[in-house]
Amino acid sequence: MNKNSRRKFIKKSALIGSGFFIVPRNVLGGNGYVSPSDQMLIASIGSGGKGGDIRNKWASKERVVALCDVHPDGSHGVIKSRKKYPNANFYLDFRELLDKEKDLDAVTISTPDHTHGIIGNNAMNRGLHVYIQKPLTHNIEEARILTKTAKKNKVVTQMGNQGGSSLGVNKIKEWVNNKSIGKISKVYSWTNRPVWPQGFEMPKPTTSKPENLNWDLWLGPAQYRGYRPEFHPFNWRGWWDYGTGALGDMGCHILDAPYKALELGYPKDVECSVANIYEKMWSANYYPEGPPAASLITLHFDKTSKTDSNVELIWMDGGIVPPRPEIIPAEDYLGEEGNTNGVLIIGDKGVISCGVYGLNPKLYRKGEKTLHFETDSIQKEGLDHIHHEEWINACKGGYGSEEYKKLTSPIEYSGPFTETVLMGNLALRSYMLKKGKEFIGRKKLLWDGENTRITNFEPANQFVGRTRRKGWEL
Repeated sequence: MNKNSRRKFIKKSALIGSGFFIVPRNVLGGNGYVSPSDQMLIASIGSGGKGGDIRNKWASKERVVALCDVHPDGSHGVIKSRKKYPNANFYLDFRELLDKEKDLDAVTISTPDHTHGIIGNNAMNRGLHVYIQKPLTHNIEEARILTKTAKKNKVVTQMGNQGGSSLGVNKIKEWVNNKSIGKISKVYSWTNRPVWPQGFEMPKPTTSKPENLNWDLWLGPAQYRGYRPEFHPFNWRGWWDYGTGALGDMGCHILDAPYKALELGYPKDVECSVANIYEKMWSANYYPEGPPAASLITLHFDKTSKTDSNVELIWMDGGIVPPRPEIIPAEDYLGEEGNTNGVLIIGDKGVISCGVYGLNPKLYRKGEKTLHFETDSIQKEGLDHIHHEEWINACKGGYGSEEYKKLTSPIEYSGPFTETVLMGNLALRSYMLKKGKEFIGRKKLLWDGENTRITNFEPANQFVGRTRRKGWEL
């Protein structure tokens, strides 16, 4: 545990009073007992929805001392979290929580995408360890800022792409390292998302909202717009002001295996196309406020020691599936069962296929029996639990510790990775730019990763970051 955390723990133990004695652990409790001085003090920001993971086993050995949510009695799980931790202090505003909870060690952040950046940056600048759900941030600029902040403050971080802790990802890395499929030139990736309404006109605000929902706090850095049930508590993913679409939702889960195994780094360029929806004859819908119903995005990367070739990565969403490589038998599913989500890594000697989280990968080689690494049969503990435990252990070990080195998605990895994922969204938004009736951004966009800029189409750079409301500056 780092010095700051240890100091906090000692202080809290001293406050118990003069009757406090150090006694053997076996006297205080049996197997699994954790001494108070070994417990982390954690706050949950966004305590409903995905934030309900604090009710899971990984958190049971620590102390959840504060909860925060803009909807204190929301039906999306906040009530369950408050019942689980009745003694935890409750806040509406994360800023008040961070100001008042002086003895915190760490926070988990499970809010909509558009507030990840400001909450994470604020917490890390206070020296707190952070666990942030995927994607790490809403946009590329925020990812770059958080990466620098984490390094500056030497805090322990983990992005919530739990597939990073899958044994399947390790097996894929092993196959790549062994050159099992030879020179790698192409990656296909896909998802059946969105499973929420997307690609439609932005709905008009209602005159009412759920009781006790602090709508202004929910909006955070986004421009003010009246409440709509399509935004909260879930369908915010389908609007650029708040979410990052199908790519932001699933890209960090699906692309982690190839990005990590191939050590891809920043892309050189990006281009895309989108599905058109016609509600009127000869007139395609035009709703730039949100992602399209389906898209195809292509990124190019320089070769690495793992690929021996430049790599083309193709992303498809909306249920589009790639063509079947000849080496994969006709009866085999692509990626995961039902072809719903998956990855194909294409080499000149074979193909690697896997599902979401890198699960159950298969190795196909010409003239050889298919190798199927069945992760479901050997990885019994849930990935969420394993991923959180990695983070907890690293927090106690401290920045740079051996436990820290075992993290599978710290910000020094997940920051650049998130930037790469969100490049696809930058391309989608540029693709929909109009000047009069002319689409002006439908071209290959050339990317300078070091300086976070598109070099051949200046209007696209407005999507590197975002315009933030006054008072919500990063």
